[in-house]
This record gives sequence, C-alpha cells and structure tokens, in this order.
Amino acid sequence: MGARKKLSAEKRKEANKTLYFAKANAVPSSPRKMRYVVDLIRGMEVDRALAVLKFSKKAASENVEKLLHSAIANWEVKNDRKAEAGELYISKVFVNEGVTMKRMRPAPQGRGYRIRKRSNHITLFVDVKPNDNK
Repeated sequence: MGARKKLSAEKRKEANKTLYFAKANAVPSSPRKMRYVVDLIRGMEVDRALAVLKFSKKAASENVEKLLHSAIANWEVKNDRKAEAGELYISKVFVNEGVTMKRMRPAPQGRGYRIRKRSNHITLFVDVKPNDNK
C-alpha cells in the first residue's frame, strides 16, 4: 500500500472512531421496499423508532430493528456505558442497492421470463441528542 493511501486510511479509521453506526449488507429485499421502512424512522429518537419498527406490518422492519439494536450496542461499547432513555437518536440512515441475482422462469411457448432478485445495503448512524440548554 502506498504512503498516501495508508495516511488516508488511517484518517478514515480515526474519523470512524467518533461515529456510531451499524451496516447490514446483502439484505434480501428490494431497496425500494426497505426505503419505505427507513423513511418512517429517520431522525427519530431511538426508543420511539424501536416501537415503530416493532409494530410495523412491513417484513423489512424486522431487519431494520435488528440493525438498530446493533447500532445502539456499538454506541454502548464505544462509550463504556448503557444508553439512557431519550439520549440517542437516529442521525443518518440510508439504503443502497446491493447485488441483483438474475433468474429465469419458464414462460409459455418455450420462452423464459427474467426474474431479478434484488438486495440492499442498509447503513444506520446513531448519535447523542444535542443539548439545547439556553
């Protein structure tokens, strides 16, 4: 590895030490369906977001709920203490498109229809609420 790449990698690692996030790669659902669930909780307080995800009827909400628990645990490990109620909020969350598996399905008259099984990558950041003591 070159010197410049090594320096930039070290800077990136140092910057990630102050960020609290969790990632889920190759989640087997389409990014569009996942974005509906993610948009429900964006910017919310963590406890409220967990409640929304728990009672959501969408199947994708189970994956996001699991990821949110992971992000909270990452915050607790990096800070060596438990998160208090109302302390954390979801600062940033986004869904990117993952690998698409291509399959064929038999169709009439000897044809084959293409099936695209989509996947997505979810990244969820949590942070401490800023104090507004003015």
